Amino acid sequence: MMRIIDLRSDTVTLPSPEMRKAMAEAELGDDVLGDDPTVIRLQEKAAALLGKEAALFTSSGTQSNLISMLSHCERGDEIIVGEDSHTLIFEVGGAWTLGGFGLRTVRNDVRGRLNLGELRARIRKADDHQPGTGLICVENTHNRCGGAALGEEELSSVRAVADEAGIPLHMDGARLFNASVALGVPVSGLAAYADSVTFCLSKGLGCPVGSVLCGSREFIRKAHRWRKMLGGGMRQAGLLAAAGVYALDHMIERLAEDHENARVMAEALEDIPGIDLSPAPQTNLVYFNVDGWEPGRFVRTLAKRGVLCFDEGGRIRWVTHYGIERADCEEAVTRLRGMMAEGA
Repeated sequence: MMRIIDLRSDTVTLPSPEMRKAMAEAELGDDVLGDDPTVIRLQEKAAALLGKEAALFTSSGTQSNLISMLSHCERGDEIIVGEDSHTLIFEVGGAWTLGGFGLRTVRNDVRGRLNLGELRARIRKADDHQPGTGLICVENTHNRCGGAALGEEELSSVRAVADEAGIPLHMDGARLFNASVALGVPVSGLAAYADSVTFCLSKGLGCPVGSVLCGSREFIRKAHRWRKMLGGGMRQAGLLAAAGVYALDHMIERLAEDHENARVMAEALEDIPGIDLSPAPQTNLVYFNVDGWEPGRFVRTLAKRGVLCFDEGGRIRWVTHYGIERADCEEAVTRLRGMMAEGA
């Protein structure tokens, strides 16, 4: 039977046997009442790792980003985001619909960096005729910019603009640990430039569900209330939090393996006529264009050969993750090469 190689996303990871064991043995309480010891342990561990005062376990990165906007801003505020940001494109307009916020865009370059000149020009002070800017958001790593990692220099430049204007900075760090590993910088060093940071447990860290939002104690106090209002209060959530605790202890360093697999796969793809990397990978995301193929048809045809992937806005995206080994990467390239040679 042909092995299915699932490169659609690092969200398709399944818990390791050790992670499942940790979940099964988790000590539980009622998190809504504040007494689930495993949730408390996860939150304290996450806050310490990121160098923040406190943290909050949430259902998803999308929920964390919306909670952050609600906690930082007033209804009617404007929030500055990158034009290719996850918040703008993939979060169903929650900022507009549930927050009553406007999203004002700034260009992202190929490495996910915000154009600083545009950023300064987009900031507005509230008056009788216009909304004020309540928040600036950055994304690290940047999904649609090829999984690019923003380093301390890039983050400090945005922080300086935010400080000049007296505006808080939020980091959508869904894959922040990928950035940390790729750059060789402690995750706390990257998180230090933002007032609030969220990271996903359910992507490269291999957990079944969840994200963690980190910030000051006062920020997390507000965030806790907004999480409740959004329906995010969970009871014996320690079952899920235990996976997060395990991941923070055991799943971070192995991200380097995903990055190396992505690099090797990208180098092999470059040797295939008609494949154009867009751009070369820095972490675990591989984007490429395919000459002569409509992207949707390419994805469907490759799926028949047992390789699953996505069409992301006209480009093909392959994602390496826990559960994908070097042999899977090599086999995926072999199947693609055969498909390209046959034209079907």
